[in-house]
Amino acid sequence: METTTPARAADPSGTPAPPRLGHSSALSNGAGRAVARIAAFAVCQAAMIAGLGLLITGPARNLWPLSAEDALNDAFERVRNDALTTASAIASGAGDTHTVVAVTVLCCLGLLLVPPLPRWRAALFLALAVWLQSLVFLLITEAVDRTRPDVERLDASPPTSSYTSGHTGAATALYAGLAVLVLSRVRGRWGRPVALLLLLIPLLVGLARLYRGMHHPSDVVAGLLNGGLSLFVVGRAVLADDAWAARPPADAVDIAVAAAESRPGPSRERAVVIVNPTVTDTATRDRLRLVLAQRGHTDVTFVETTERDTGGGQAADAVRGGAGLIVACGGDGTIRAVADALAGTGVTLAVVPCGTGNLLARNLGLPLDPADALAAALTGEPRALDLGTISGDGIARTHFTAMSGAGLDAAVMGSTSDRAKSALGWPAYVLAGLGELRGPRMRLAVTLDGAPALHRTARMVLIANIGTVQGGTALVPGARPDDGLLDLALFDPRGAGGWLRAAGVLLRGSRPAGNATGAHGGPVEFFTFRRAELAFTRPQPREVDGDPVAPGRRIIAEVRHGALTVLLPAGEKQMGSTVPPPAREK
Repeated sequence: METTTPARAADPSGTPAPPRLGHSSALSNGAGRAVARIAAFAVCQAAMIAGLGLLITGPARNLWPLSAEDALNDAFERVRNDALTTASAIASGAGDTHTVVAVTVLCCLGLLLVPPLPRWRAALFLALAVWLQSLVFLLITEAVDRTRPDVERLDASPPTSSYTSGHTGAATALYAGLAVLVLSRVRGRWGRPVALLLLLIPLLVGLARLYRGMHHPSDVVAGLLNGGLSLFVVGRAVLADDAWAARPPADAVDIAVAAAESRPGPSRERAVVIVNPTVTDTATRDRLRLVLAQRGHTDVTFVETTERDTGGGQAADAVRGGAGLIVACGGDGTIRAVADALAGTGVTLAVVPCGTGNLLARNLGLPLDPADALAAALTGEPRALDLGTISGDGIARTHFTAMSGAGLDAAVMGSTSDRAKSALGWPAYVLAGLGELRGPRMRLAVTLDGAPALHRTARMVLIANIGTVQGGTALVPGARPDDGLLDLALFDPRGAGGWLRAAGVLLRGSRPAGNATGAHGGPVEFFTFRRAELAFTRPQPREVDGDPVAPGRRIIAEVRHGALTVLLPAGEKQMGSTVPPPAREK
């Protein structure tokens, strides 16, 4: 018999819909099939345990050992004393809903955030096992109606059936699940003792529920069975070597790239991908390679930055080698170094955010996922954007794409460790900033476009090509990278009230009336200019696109209108001119 393959969805003209960039059937990990199997086994699990419950409460209720359950509950009631009652309350609390939820959340966060990280499969295993146990428990209590033991109960009776013990089932899924993770991942003499202690907790919870008169023994056994089966089903789905949700084969990306390159279509210009190896892992590079192949870029070279050359030299070499597309993959420092080398060349840049701040990418409307950002750029249009240039004592003339400055902002950049940025992301800057708020106020003279100098005091000076920072805060409202201007913001709040007024200006996202061109007064002043000279009375910490530079007493900033050609997503931020890019400089 001949079989047919379903056709791909097509647009009204009959053309097959293109695959989503960065995705391929070769990269599928079977997650869909795993979910379907978990659902099927969960139904079987619920049906089996519910069937046992109907048997226990029906034909088998007078058979041994079920006939001896009442006597066992009476025995627990007779041996009660203050010490045992206190101990049972503690043990029962380990299986309480609030405790189980809290411990599950904390453990999953630890698996995702504590190095080496992230342990996605382990966190998914634990969370799914607890969730599945709870779901099956709720289904069973609806199917099996069993009254609680006829003894004095030490806890308030919940409205659910006595069958099964929810405390015992939840404790089994959580603590036995942690024991599985300890045994499979902890090496050394402490692994087995810790796992054994974790396995004892569900048993203690079950004994406590019997002691407190809340369940029949068979309810506790069914709870252990429910939790254990949940662990087995979920563990088989995500943890086993031949798990249902298996990892893609090692050569999956090569297969996907080869398939993309074999599709008919025009071959595009040579592309060079400049990656910062400290923030771009192998998986990210593979996805970028796939996105490029799916867009017809078959001649692609990946080049790493180094501590001495953060992207500028690699970009200059790529231009000399005839590359028509440069992909910069890193943080704002990497993007700045590449843009500095591409200024005025007309070679197109695709920005791929992989760093902590990613300010330029945020302001250009790019997704923050690297592969999605590249896919959006490659389906967009080239646009001409401005660059700023900055120089001064101790700063060789260079370009910047986002923001440069002096004072508080630069001090924060210099005091934030790479380890904190890696662990916390951009909130690390906020924490570092709290320690710099009491820094000294600086005195400076500002000369804008040849006008008479303005004398000011400030805690922070920002020279901005873009306006928005993390969290959507408009730190320099109105600044755009395509208007042929740079923006200057002077922050000089005095006392708590001044900081609150400054925060109000930023939260409004617009410049105060009468302050658009720098009217004196207020905690924040804004200016626009094409060329500015800033002279400080004392050396100040300075930064260029988030990278600290040598402290100094002078900054000269100028705008280069339309100097950088960047691929931007169509329909996103309508920035830059769509006219052909400028001719390459000789």
